[in-house]
Parts: sequence; C-alpha cells; structure tokens
Amino acid sequence: MDKQLIKQFITQALAEDVGTGDHTSLATIAPYTQGKAQLIIKDEGVIAGVKLAEAIFNEVDNSLKLEIFITDGQPVKHGDIALKVSGSLHSILIAERLVLNTMQRMSGIATTTYKIVQSLKYSHTKVLDTRKTTPNLRFLEKWAVQIGGGVNHRAGLYDMILIKDNHIDYAGGIAQALDAAHLYTQSHTPLPIVIEVRNLQELQQVMAIGGIERILLDNFSFPLLKEAVKIIDGKFASEASGGITPENAIAYANCGVNYISMGALTHSVKSLDMSLKAIK
Repeated sequence: MDKQLIKQFITQALAEDVGTGDHTSLATIAPYTQGKAQLIIKDEGVIAGVKLAEAIFNEVDNSLKLEIFITDGQPVKHGDIALKVSGSLHSILIAERLVLNTMQRMSGIATTTYKIVQSLKYSHTKVLDTRKTTPNLRFLEKWAVQIGGGVNHRAGLYDMILIKDNHIDYAGGIAQALDAAHLYTQSHTPLPIVIEVRNLQELQQVMAIGGIERILLDNFSFPLLKEAVKIIDGKFASEASGGITPENAIAYANCGVNYISMGALTHSVKSLDMSLKAIK
C-alpha cells in the first residue's frame, strides 16, 4: 500500500477524533502512566487491518511496543488475541478507536470476500470489487478485498475506460461510444477499455467492433448469461454484474464468466467484532 496515503489517512482520522485532546484520559489518568492492552477477537472470520493498526500505533506514538500474534489474512475465532500493545496509556487510548474501527470494517470485508472466493474455488471465476465504497476509505476497503483473496477492479475513474449504460446512451449508441473511446486512447494515455452491455443485441454490436479488453454483462438472467458466454467464446474476458450476492455467486460463476463483480463486498458487509482491553 501507498505509505504516504496511509499516513495522510491516519493524520486526518486522528484529527477528526482527537480534536483539542482526549480530555477524558487527560482528566482521569496521570501523565506518563504506562500500561498494556490486548486486541481480543469476539467473532469468527478472516482478520484484516493488522498492518494498518501497526501504522496507526506508530503514528500516534512511535515508542509504543507491539506484539503481533495474528497477521492479515489469517482465520480468527472468538477469544483469539490478535496483538498486544504496551506503553503510554494516553497514546494507547488515542489509537484505540481508530484501530478498532478500521480493523473491524476491513476484517468484515475480508471475511465476506474469503467466503465467496472459497465457494468459487472449483471454478475459474474471480471475484471483483466495485466503486461502491465508502468515500475516502476506498483504498482500505479494496486492500481488505485483496486480503480476503478477491481481485481489485479499477481503483477509480482514472485507471480504466469503463463504458456503462449511461455513457452509451449519452454517446448515441454502442458504436459511437466505442469509436470515441478508441480515438481517446490513441490520442491520450492508453487505458484498457471495458464495456457494459444490457442484452444480446448490444453484445453482438460489441463483438463486431472489438478493440476492448472485457465485456461486462449487466443484469443478465442465467440462461442469457450462458448464451452470452458462448457468443464471446473466449475472444474477450467476460464479467457478470448486477444483483450478485454471496448466496447466488456460485450460480453466476457456473455460467462460465471470467469475473463476477460485487458491490456487496464493500457496501453492506457486517464488521467483525473485536475490542481492545486493558491488561492488568
């Protein structure tokens, strides 16, 4: 991950939370008091965000000492101790909530992703995330998808030309949109072109024009999806999207697509429960 991006995120998050100071700790705990705490898992899943937690503790106070017992991507269960931290109690308490908020969110995403990836392990279909992410937290959420075994889709609007239904309609049709995209990539920075189609007629148009990397089959029924995969016949990569959930992911994969993209990986996952508790 981009260390500068992580540092910027941590700085902004701490400024939001700490403000003029952690006045509760300042009021109740004597300055320079030393102590220990441990991060306890209270759920079952895949842990993510340990590397980030290290960076947070270090940013808050680089004299804090960490013992890491469970690393990113490992399975965890209720009662597991992921890490211990020792040093200034004021520093530990400042870092506590940011560590928990990020690790719980990232672990929830990693757990959901891992379960889906495991359900598809006998297929050749890969699981992609989407841009349905929390603003300013996309890099953390996509990092968690990777930890869970998924594959990152485009990072943003800047690293891929993804022609969707609105682009097609505004451009005047499939041919106009693709022709304009080809001209753009020739005169600007070359970028991969992916195009979304809504039916077999649009798919046939794309197949006739070509010059793309992947075809996104949006909201296709299972019979139509299978037919579309036959039409594509390996000439381009295929991706299914729209309404894909952990429960029906395997059914989409069984249609033969190379990828399934799921907003559910990031927009509606349950965070993994954990807490940071004092060691007396």
